Amino acid sequence: MTRVVVTGAAGFIGSNIVKGLNARGIDDIICVDDLTQGDKFRNLADLRIADYVDADLFYDAFADGHFGQVDAVFHEGACSDTMETDGKYMMDNNYTLSCGLFRACQERGARLLYASSAATYGGSASFIESPEFEKPLNVYGWSKLLFDQRLRREIGNDFAGASHQVVGFRYFNVYGPREQHKGRMASVAFHQFNQFRAEGKVKLFGEYGGYGPGQQERDFVFVDDVVAVNLWFFDHPDKRGLFNLGSGRAQPFNDVATSVISALTGKTHTAASASAAGLLQYIPFPDALRGKYQCHTLADLTALRRTGCNHVFADVQAGVAKYMAWLSSQG
Repeated sequence: MTRVVVTGAAGFIGSNIVKGLNARGIDDIICVDDLTQGDKFRNLADLRIADYVDADLFYDAFADGHFGQVDAVFHEGACSDTMETDGKYMMDNNYTLSCGLFRACQERGARLLYASSAATYGGSASFIESPEFEKPLNVYGWSKLLFDQRLRREIGNDFAGASHQVVGFRYFNVYGPREQHKGRMASVAFHQFNQFRAEGKVKLFGEYGGYGPGQQERDFVFVDDVVAVNLWFFDHPDKRGLFNLGSGRAQPFNDVATSVISALTGKTHTAASASAAGLLQYIPFPDALRGKYQCHTLADLTALRRTGCNHVFADVQAGVAKYMAWLSSQG
């Protein structure tokens, strides 16, 4: 029987990976998380797992072989708050723990599929998995980059020197079900759903960085697609390396807003028609974000496609429509 560990299992991407494993009939899953924020239990309540282990207890116990033979570890556990300024806390959670987990996986014969981040690119205009494009703007991005760099140093740029599969995924702007616990770090689509329900309109930033109102653009990727790519690599243990995981397209925030508005009103809207109807409002760009804000992200999928992974990613219009239906069904 396949035994899998998912760290950050009660979180957004972690719980969706557990759901994806369940859909394949895999339920010998050891879920690892910190439930200080108790509401996160809801992300696991409808799923099938073998055990839950607190993050403070798991890592040393795993290194000691307490959980027997584990086939793979999906390492999603991290501090993902890009506004967190406590560097010691960030490095302990995102770098030091990950280094120990990597060593333990290699020693115990477990494959490691882990979450990196597009924040490693920061101020770069190009998003290619190569050091010259890695320019993090905050300690979160640097904590993720440092672990990537550590692996490159130990097992080579293509991770070929690892005894067992190691794959890192640089997630771009992920959105979808089971992110409600993330507060301010939840996706734009989630906040716009609640904003529209509360105020009858959606708010976007106005002009900034040479982009018109609502025209700043990101690579938005639906969480189902993130899970699908994780599981593709799970199915292909010979594939390893560091890969961007985005949709491969940059879409403006206007597209997210109009998709939310269209889904919730049942009427197709453009940015112009939504604005004219008072359903979309542009607000001044906040001073606190000036110089710290990415106006454009776009995952270069060349390396991912080279592995043979040909997954087709949803665009914003399709992904957001599906997400709005799920949110509406939650009451």
